[in-house]
Order: sequence, then C-alpha cells, then structure tokens
Amino acid sequence: MTTIDAETATTPLEFLVRKNLSAATPARVAEVHEDPGFGVVFTDHMVDICWSVKGGWHRPRVQPYGPIPLDPAASVLHYGQEIFEGIKAYRHEDGSIHTFRPDRNAARLQASARRLALPELPTEYFIQSLRELVAVDGRWVPSGADQSLYLRPFMFAKEAFLGVRAAQKVAYYVIASPAGAYFSGGVKPVRIWLSEDYARAGKGGTGKAKTGGNYASSLLAQSEASAKGCDQVVFLDEKRNVEELGGMNVVFVFKDGRIVTPESDSILDGITRDSLLQLAEDRGYTVERRPISIDEWREGVASGDIVEVFACGTAAVVTPIGALVGEGFDETQPLGELALSLREELTDIQYGRREDTHGWLLRLDA
Repeated sequence: MTTIDAETATTPLEFLVRKNLSAATPARVAEVHEDPGFGVVFTDHMVDICWSVKGGWHRPRVQPYGPIPLDPAASVLHYGQEIFEGIKAYRHEDGSIHTFRPDRNAARLQASARRLALPELPTEYFIQSLRELVAVDGRWVPSGADQSLYLRPFMFAKEAFLGVRAAQKVAYYVIASPAGAYFSGGVKPVRIWLSEDYARAGKGGTGKAKTGGNYASSLLAQSEASAKGCDQVVFLDEKRNVEELGGMNVVFVFKDGRIVTPESDSILDGITRDSLLQLAEDRGYTVERRPISIDEWREGVASGDIVEVFACGTAAVVTPIGALVGEGFDETQPLGELALSLREELTDIQYGRREDTHGWLLRLDA
C-alpha cells in the first residue's frame, strides 16, 4: 500500500467510532460551560489516525479520550519530532457548529510536517478529523459570549527507534477543550518584555513550523517576562528585527494608514493575523509584510508615526500592547481603535453575526 500524501488523497477515511462509556453527564457539560477556562477540561473523545511508510494513513478512529500508550524509545521523546495546530469551533445562534479557515490550518500543518520530516496529512483528512470529533462531541461546543470549542490536532513520531532519522511510524490525534473568553472582564492592554538574551528561533531553523520545541524555547524568556511584571515576551532575530511573541504575531499601525507586520522565514504564518490584515485591506488600509527592527518600533512610537501596536493569535484573537519594557526602559504604547474594531469584525464573522464575504467559515455538523 503506497503512502497517501497531501496531493493524492481523494477518498474519505472510514472511521471506527468507539463511544466513551464514562462520558460526562449533561449536568457536567453545563457546569464546564459556565466557566470553561482554556485548555483545562477536555471532551469525551479524541481522533486517532496512524501512519507508516508501508501503510500510509490508516486505522482512523474516534475513541474515548485518555492516555496514549507510548514506547519509552518513541522517537518523539528523544528527538522532538512533533507538530500541532490550534483551531476553534463556534456555535452560531441557530445552533449550528462552524469552524474558521480549516484549509489554512491544514496547509500550515502540512508545511510544519515537511520541516519536521513528518508525513503530510491531506487537507480532506484534516477537515474530516474535525468533523468526526464534533459529530460525537458536538454538545461540548458552548454557546456563551466569546466561547468556543478549541480543537488541538497534533502529530508525533511514535516509532521505537533510537537512530537519528525520520520516524517511519507516526500518530495523528485531535483532542478538544471548551474555551471561554481569553480575557476575563474584557480585552485589556498587555505589557510586553523585550527579550535580548534569548531567541525563539534562528535562520534556517523551525520558527515557521508550529512545533513544540519553539514554544519550549520561549518558556525561560516568558518566565523572565513574568518576573519583570510583564504579560508576554517579544523576540528579536539576529539582526534585531522584531519576530513575534511567545505565541502571537505582532502588528504595527502607522499614522499614514499603513499596517506593518514582521515577515521572515522564522515567523509562524498566523491565520488570525492574515485574516485581520485582509479585513484591514478591505477597509482601505495598506498592508506591508516586511522586517521591522526594534529601533523602528521604538522610534516610531516616540515620533508618533506608530499609533497602535497589537498582538494576535487563535486563542486571544487580538490583544492591544500597552507597554514595551526592556532593560532600562518602560515605554507606554499608543492605544487606538483599530485593533478592537478588527477584533469585533472578525469574531462577528466567526460566530455568524456578520456576513462571511470571504467564504472563511465551514460548517462542521452538516
């Protein structure tokens, strides 16, 4: 049997569904929806698909959520061959369940797989895996304001082999967790620590891939940021150009109507960021994707050329940046209205409150 890659898949997978006999009661689901938090409670089931060099993608299953058996010699534990994605499911007013631009998440997972020498999951299979999980756990999608079901697809090398090469056996899973509003009490500006001692990624590295190692390398800097009284950390590249935060992209708004976002081979392609920039272009703003140095940032704010700075990502959507802090300085950032206006427009589309003119939504429960 030949390997099925992202370009050749045409036939849907036939999933075996094994129901969780200890599934949460309706009362427990309702209790979680009252205050879901983020990534702390998980639904009753998960998707599991295997891949091997000989068998390709096979044995697709929906099974009870629970521990994953893993050989101590599994490659992921020793060489970090792992990738993941983050995407949400939204309940609309009519009760239907939709997700947002899943083709982009599928494409990004494929790009991450190429970089980490993992097999590429076809887009059809990626979307089908979301549908299969929602089909059994749709009741977990909350209906409260700014609530959603956060879906976490991930893939890792499970072959028990200590030689340094790409694994020949891989596992793909999808788990899900009800998510509440990222900011309790409303969106608030955050304080950002400028990390000059640590790098998130380097030229030729894995910065553009969504892999756990990138996040692991940000944790020490994030701890430093917390110790300095900051909420997040921003990283620079070797040329002192701004990259991104520990888990969000950065966007700068200039007084002349330009919107600039850092671009390089070591920055993750943010789907939320690109969607916000498209909405800004629809309003007539000029969008530039280019390197922007830390000096241009600081000097632009000081001169008044930069009138707003915000961060964006799947979890928080949009976060205004209220202060940039570094060794020897604490600089207030200008707060404007564009970030929150774009956030409102984007979330209105995601929740079905506004027309989806770009065709970004996909219904999962149909």
